[in-house]
Amino acid sequence: MYVEMKNIYKQYGDFRASDNVSFGIEKGKLVALLGPSGSGKTTLLRMIAGLETPNAGDIFIDGKRVNDIPASKRGIGFVFQSYALFRYMTVYDNVAFGLELQKVPKAEIKERVMKLLEITGLSGMEKRYPNQLSGGQRQRVAFARALAPNPQVLLLDEPFAAIDAKVRSELRLWLRSMVTQLGITSIFVTHDQDEAVEVADEIIITNHGKIEQMGTPSQIYKSPDTPFVAQFIGRPSEVHNYDTLNGFDKIEGADKAVIRPEFVKISKFGKLDRYMSAAETGIVEDVVFRGNRLDVTIDVHGIKITGEWSLEKDSLEIGEKVNLLIYRIYVMDDTKAYLCENKEMQEDDVFYI
Repeated sequence: MYVEMKNIYKQYGDFRASDNVSFGIEKGKLVALLGPSGSGKTTLLRMIAGLETPNAGDIFIDGKRVNDIPASKRGIGFVFQSYALFRYMTVYDNVAFGLELQKVPKAEIKERVMKLLEITGLSGMEKRYPNQLSGGQRQRVAFARALAPNPQVLLLDEPFAAIDAKVRSELRLWLRSMVTQLGITSIFVTHDQDEAVEVADEIIITNHGKIEQMGTPSQIYKSPDTPFVAQFIGRPSEVHNYDTLNGFDKIEGADKAVIRPEFVKISKFGKLDRYMSAAETGIVEDVVFRGNRLDVTIDVHGIKITGEWSLEKDSLEIGEKVNLLIYRIYVMDDTKAYLCENKEMQEDDVFYI
């Protein structure tokens, strides 16, 4: 493992920001620390950087324990949410700053800075000042400045939070390709799961100072380990009394379930062509336009379930009666999440109209 945290504790007064955290990250990976506000993700990042010190536990970079090594000697590049550029310095001088501190020869600085401006798509802007740049360009300058001293590890704290949606989406793809191209081990903090899924090789989910789960975006999405992850990832509807739904039995000790929109098929009432015995009847309670689809909330005898409806289909009205097929659900006890398939939807029980 290239970056490793072992049994890390961090306490601020009565608040425990990190509670026995351990994980390892392989060289060259792009990893997202994902979790709600206050879950401890930025604290972990700052401890790796050396900007915070753990109360207990060990931090290793490339096999070397770095707890007692100051931030400036750890070989870390840090990109802040607010860019933190020097306002009175040109783009060139901002990027060259770290190299000048290291007393790198001027010719070498020039070669390195011009190469980084090319990689980050900023060629020709070296004489501009930060106030002459867009938000996306400023963030690229911050990336270039962090990369200039050839860090071992790149750390990014909510790097896209201050940027508008369209530019954010472009920068995500750009960051992924840049990190892959440079092969630099990178860790970024985000509370945006779309961002984590789209950009990261692996995701570490944090909650109340603990690690809930670590895995690839696909593993985290398809196989949530804990109730928190099942409820946090995707856009789930939380359901009690799930055993009142057709095709699902009560699991002893597991009182709650979540249903994701992709686990549900909505049909106009009476238009369902198969699995009638598994279908529910519900009333459309809310319809929200999402640009490329409608999110439809349906009341199934008191249980609220959200599904998706294509804009290509005839519209649905609030108050309309519909049929609903629920293919599967995640059922949760205190510690685990279980995927349950609808037992009424067996092929030998198909009824065609």
